[in-house]
Amino acid sequence: MTNAAEFWEQRYLSRRDERGQVWSGRVNPTVEREVQHLAPGTALELGSGEGGDALWLAARGWTVTALDISPAALAVGAGQAAARGLADRIAWVQSDLVAWHPDAEYDLVTSAFLHAPFAFPREEILRRARDAVAPGGRLLVVGHGEPPAGSDHRHAAEGPPLPTPDAVLAALRLPGDWTVETNALVGREAALADGSVIEVTDTVVKVRRPERRQTDASAGRPAEASRSF
Repeated sequence: MTNAAEFWEQRYLSRRDERGQVWSGRVNPTVEREVQHLAPGTALELGSGEGGDALWLAARGWTVTALDISPAALAVGAGQAAARGLADRIAWVQSDLVAWHPDAEYDLVTSAFLHAPFAFPREEILRRARDAVAPGGRLLVVGHGEPPAGSDHRHAAEGPPLPTPDAVLAALRLPGDWTVETNALVGREAALADGSVIEVTDTVVKVRRPERRQTDASAGRPAEASRSF
C-alpha cells in the first residue's frame, strides 16, 4: 500500500492492544533528555502519533501543536490529554506532512522517528521544520540509527540506509549562525511488548536558531549596550 494516509491509519487501527493503543503513551527517553532542561514555551511536534511526547511536553507547561496523518492516532492522544487535564494545552491537527508548510514559529520543533517504508520526502519536511523555529528556539530531530528489532520497515534491505546524524545535519542546510547543540548516535534501552528489553540506537540532532538582534529603531542599526563612565 502506497497511500500514506491509508497505510498509517490501518497501522494504528490494526495494532492496538487491549487499551486501544499501539504505543505506551510515555515520552521517548531521548526526547526527554534533550528537552527537559528547556524553559516551556510553544512547541510543534511533527508525526506525533498517539502523542506520548506531546503529552509530556504539555504536562511540563508547553503549549503544543501535534501533527499527524492518522486520525485514529490523534484521537488516542486527545483522549489521553482529556483524561490528564491537558486538553487545553495541545492542539491535535490531522495533516499530511508531505503537503504541510509552517504558518507559525515555535520555541521548539520536534520530529521523532519520522521514517516510512515507502518513498517519503523526509529531508524536505525537516527543512520546513527548520523554518518553523522561532528566533532563539530549537529543532530536535530524533531517528533510528539502525532498524529497530522486530521492525517490518526493512530500511537497509529495501531502501537507502538510515541517515547518520551528520547526514541529517547536512540535509537541514542550516545558516551559518545556527548553533549545533547535539549531533550524536545515542544508545538506550527499549522495552518490547513481551516485556523483554533490547538496546537501540538513536540519531540525535538538536540545533538552535540565533536570537533576533535588537536594532536601534531610529537609526536602523544594531542597538549598542548602554555605557557608564
